[in-house]
Amino acid sequence: MSTDVVLPDLDSRLAEVTAVTEAHLARTDRDAVFPVEALAALRRTGLLGLLVPTAHGGLGGTARDLVAATSTLGRADLSVAMVFAMHCQQAAALVRYADRRLAASLLPRVAGGEVYLASVTTEAGKGGHLGTADARLTDSGGLLEIDRFAPVVTGGAHADGFLVTMRAAGDATAHEVSLVYANRDQLSVETSGDWQPMGMRASHSVPLRLTGRVPAHHIVGTPGRFHEIAADVFGPLAHLGWSAAWLGTAAGALSRVLRMLRSPAGRERFDVGSELLLTRLSRSRQRLDTVHALLQQALATVEAGADLSRPARQLLLNSLKITASEQCPAAVDDLVEAVGLRHGYLKDSPTRLELAVRDLRSAGLNYHNDRLHLADGRLTLRDQGVTFA
Repeated sequence: MSTDVVLPDLDSRLAEVTAVTEAHLARTDRDAVFPVEALAALRRTGLLGLLVPTAHGGLGGTARDLVAATSTLGRADLSVAMVFAMHCQQAAALVRYADRRLAASLLPRVAGGEVYLASVTTEAGKGGHLGTADARLTDSGGLLEIDRFAPVVTGGAHADGFLVTMRAAGDATAHEVSLVYANRDQLSVETSGDWQPMGMRASHSVPLRLTGRVPAHHIVGTPGRFHEIAADVFGPLAHLGWSAAWLGTAAGALSRVLRMLRSPAGRERFDVGSELLLTRLSRSRQRLDTVHALLQQALATVEAGADLSRPARQLLLNSLKITASEQCPAAVDDLVEAVGLRHGYLKDSPTRLELAVRDLRSAGLNYHNDRLHLADGRLTLRDQGVTFA
């Protein structure tokens, strides 16, 4: 299953989206608004259907295509890259676990660009922890009632459909979590609060309250067993997609710095033979090569279809997320130090380092690294032989 080949026309599709993204980047960041123009480009290029099988009209892409596409989008705008990666994570869950009737009706619409999917997993008091849920599904005459508040929903105000985690119906415990799909027209969607973050401003991750009813076959996977989807799809694709996005953003920053340094104006302003400058450039590149190598190793493990529940493989995926979220911001900070105040700190620099710093600061907070380290400590105790994936 592992291959270095991505979809042959992926580059041309991405070129259209990145051109639109770049054209609106300054405004979406300044005003903290969702990148509707980039989403429209993702719709018309078919990229919302990247992971949908060709039998349903999608592109039939793989995890490798997802990593390549997300990294490319990250070079233009981290918010757009994260929006795309999270949508694809949701689409992959539907592809693998949706009821036959739901898949037949929904996946062609995703493939056709009609449905942008938002993930509703956060809950007041527990953050984004996937293993528990407080809000409970209610079975009402064959329909499932949803009444769910989420403090953070990336792009939720613009989504056409939602995948929502809730406690299973009946007397289920907090650990018996179900995943349920709802079309926007099946719900009342209320936004609240304002979105004025430091970075990731175009992700527009506002609080939402969702209320409505859906048919019972909109449960994705086995009721109460969302943990299987989390282990098989949500966790692996989140860590691959997020890390690719962060790496793309940091690589884009390094590329812009290098182009500036090698330009005639850059050669006049900077001493490209400076040992300090060269050392800082080296450190930045080393960090990115480290993340890239770990990303490729984790990707190959996922592509191989291996049992991802084994401790060594869970540790690898978690290590990818933690390492990428630490080393990509550090690589950009190296660049800020390398080029100084004018091109490392000011908003109007063509290097866009100031934006990269703000956006990448969110990486360690996105499913907090402390939570992953606690999980990894427990996993490490289970792997006395210290094996590697």
